[in-house]
Amino acid sequence: MKKKAKEDLLAVPIEHIDITRHDVVPWVESLRRMSYSARDLARAADLFDRMLADKDCGVILCLAGSLINAGLKKVFVDMIRSNMVDVIVSTGANIVDQDFFEALGFRHYVAEDRFKAGLDDEQLRQLHIDRIYDTLIDEDELRICDDTIAAIANGLAPRPYSSREFILEMGAYLERTGCKSPDSIVLEAYRKQVPIFCPAFSDCSAGFGLVAHQAARGDRAKVSIDSVKDFHEFVQWKIKTRESGLFMIGGGVPKNFAQDVVVAAEVLGYEVSMHKYAIQITVADLRDGALSSSTLKEAHSWGKVDSGLEQMVYCEATLAVPLIVGYGYHKGSWRTRQARRWNQVLDSVAVR
Repeated sequence: MKKKAKEDLLAVPIEHIDITRHDVVPWVESLRRMSYSARDLARAADLFDRMLADKDCGVILCLAGSLINAGLKKVFVDMIRSNMVDVIVSTGANIVDQDFFEALGFRHYVAEDRFKAGLDDEQLRQLHIDRIYDTLIDEDELRICDDTIAAIANGLAPRPYSSREFILEMGAYLERTGCKSPDSIVLEAYRKQVPIFCPAFSDCSAGFGLVAHQAARGDRAKVSIDSVKDFHEFVQWKIKTRESGLFMIGGGVPKNFAQDVVVAAEVLGYEVSMHKYAIQITVADLRDGALSSSTLKEAHSWGKVDSGLEQMVYCEATLAVPLIVGYGYHKGSWRTRQARRWNQVLDSVAVR
């Protein structure tokens, strides 16, 4: 097959689905009398709506896996705008390599079907194109994202930061220089003062930018990311929140970090409730003993998730998320929720 030029392969951008335009309530409610994953998904949507209607409940959104490049960015932005989420725990890739990357004016692109087989990856490598299954990214543009992270670090006072504090600075950068995308999780969270934690922050473009910053500083004081500070701040959030609910997409580090906050608060001597609500969307196989696939009922044995108001949904995220969040959006329980601006609270208790 004749090799294509880079601009030909990066020609069709991914478009982000808009849940505000599609009322899925009747469709989701029709799933209740079906079986298997359809009924599980309908129950998860009901639980999500109950979570939003519970005025004492702080909602934790966990993002793992490649979600923003897949077209789900606007779903999460609309959740922030509509006060449907109080704190976000995410992989660094979703926040930096994908959301912040698009906020800088870059895009993700639809790959031709033939690329999914992996037979043309050498051609992509030579063209500086990265592939996520059926999605393409310009590696040269990702390097600009790395450099921007380094520039942000270079402009900060040299000290340890939590990932939450550093991501706030990323939001401030976008507010100051102009966001080149109509929607951005980082910018909207900055404006609404919604905390974003990335417990494994170095495992993304942030890591490349920060290691470049530290290498350039030599023996001088440097910006660093303190993961224990992340945990301390998140524990303070749990202590100050009466009830909490989990809406977890994927598993991995965000899932464990969000669940462990209950135990960590107890270690510090506080009596806190287990997460009252919990929903996880995953395709992981529970038989391998891995964290991503561990069930929410299993988490109850660890004292992390209460029993009764939990639901596992075995479904790929690009299908399940628009339906569950769209259901919650169009049911409208979020309309009476207030913006809680938790970053302002956490700034007052952050360890310097």
